[in-house]
Amino acid sequence: MSLALTRRRFMATAAAAGTIPFIGAPTARAQATGILTFGLSSYPPSFAALQSTGTAAGTVKLMIHRGLLGYDKAGQLRGELAEEWGVDDAGVWTFKLRDNAVWHDGRPVTAADIKWTIESGAAPDSAAAYKTPLQLIEKIEMPDDKTVKLTFSEPFATAETLFAHYNMPMLPEGSDDEGLVGAGPFKLAGRERGVSIDLVASENYYRPGLPRLAGIKAVAYADENLRVAALEAGDVDLIEYVPWPAMGAIDDNPSLTLDVVEGPFMYLTFNGARKPFDNKLVRQAIAHAIKREDVVDAAFFGRGAGLAHLPISDASPFYNPQYADAWAYDPEKAKALLAEAGHPDGFDCTLLSTAQYGMHTSTAEIAQAYLSMIGINVTLDLPDWATRVQKGNAGDFDFAVMGTSADSNDPDGIARLIDTSLPTSFVRSANLDLPDIPKLLAEGRATFDSEARKEVYEKLEGIAMDEVPLVGLCWRAQGYAFHDGVSGFKNLPGQLTFYSGLTLEETALS
Repeated sequence: MSLALTRRRFMATAAAAGTIPFIGAPTARAQATGILTFGLSSYPPSFAALQSTGTAAGTVKLMIHRGLLGYDKAGQLRGELAEEWGVDDAGVWTFKLRDNAVWHDGRPVTAADIKWTIESGAAPDSAAAYKTPLQLIEKIEMPDDKTVKLTFSEPFATAETLFAHYNMPMLPEGSDDEGLVGAGPFKLAGRERGVSIDLVASENYYRPGLPRLAGIKAVAYADENLRVAALEAGDVDLIEYVPWPAMGAIDDNPSLTLDVVEGPFMYLTFNGARKPFDNKLVRQAIAHAIKREDVVDAAFFGRGAGLAHLPISDASPFYNPQYADAWAYDPEKAKALLAEAGHPDGFDCTLLSTAQYGMHTSTAEIAQAYLSMIGINVTLDLPDWATRVQKGNAGDFDFAVMGTSADSNDPDGIARLIDTSLPTSFVRSANLDLPDIPKLLAEGRATFDSEARKEVYEKLEGIAMDEVPLVGLCWRAQGYAFHDGVSGFKNLPGQLTFYSGLTLEETALS
């Protein structure tokens, strides 16, 4: 086996010019000042570092933790705990850790910590978001304390995006279930359950001069109108999930900045254990029954666009224009599909959403109205977000509204949304047996050649249009807003918007 890493894959991006902010001398730490108050959209349902529990939890993770890799402000991969990384001709990935990376308690980050984190996430009883890909790692070697070599059971082309995800942070060996000791720019100082989380700057952070803040107070404002009011009143400095009705007023306020990107999307998921959602004709009927422009207008005040296929952007080299309108609004076709499925008069069912986010509620209401026109009588179930997550993870729903972004701008970034072989999760359909989809996802993941991968994903999308593992509804604008005294924060581009918490390390108050 060749130990030489390929030139294309071996990088030292952490030291690349311009990718890492630098203040003062290399060994100096600037005086961090100011406590930034961050208006979260929800108190995290859980602090479990390796689990997926929503955007607010992800933002808090990005304050506390770092993974092997991450993203810069332009959305390009960069090193985090790993300073160099690459893959050799045999498909073995090697990560070389930074010499100055330490945990919040001062212990150095070692290869043993990385091995422990990966093995913990892959354990049979793990609830990690990426348990399945971690279980593909059949050998972990540690040539020295700062080097980790990973051998997958099959070629794994997307290891970089896996280890850059905020639900894949690294933890000190022996961490408890929550894992609140990290190697990120801020460390936990206290929390009032359901209300707020206090964090202070880590004196051990590996990037010289960062973080620029003395700390962050993350306050949960589950009511989006109160979150905006708190920003306008100066009670908070920065908010996530700017509600769409408020974007215009914030944009017009000279003391506030609205930072918006397009990338997240709304969709429907199904529970195949609840009839008739096991029938693809029913799922197809629903896909053709909803006028997507009305979802954009009602839920997002026109800030978005219809999505009648899988959430792959038309800017992606993997975009397939022949499927762009595959699920286009066509009520007569929807009725015919229902009749073919044996439900000419429709049926009764319940749509799970949440009252905590207005966009989820409005999307559910539009879906309910349009489905009634083809005879499907929908009752809405609108609990708070934590309950919505719990019900989704338990498979306790008929069908559900969901909104998120992909894990990355790579097409494999939607794998966790359409791979129905994965364990039940609130982000995807449950109890659907669609074996061709995970098979093709695995084939794409094992293919390093871009043109060959494009062929794989084109075939996959064609199958998905027929089987309907989800119903795309619309792309949406996603915004953060902050006072003029806040600098350095950036809404990351496209599908990476929920990684924007990475830039809190560069954020400052004046």
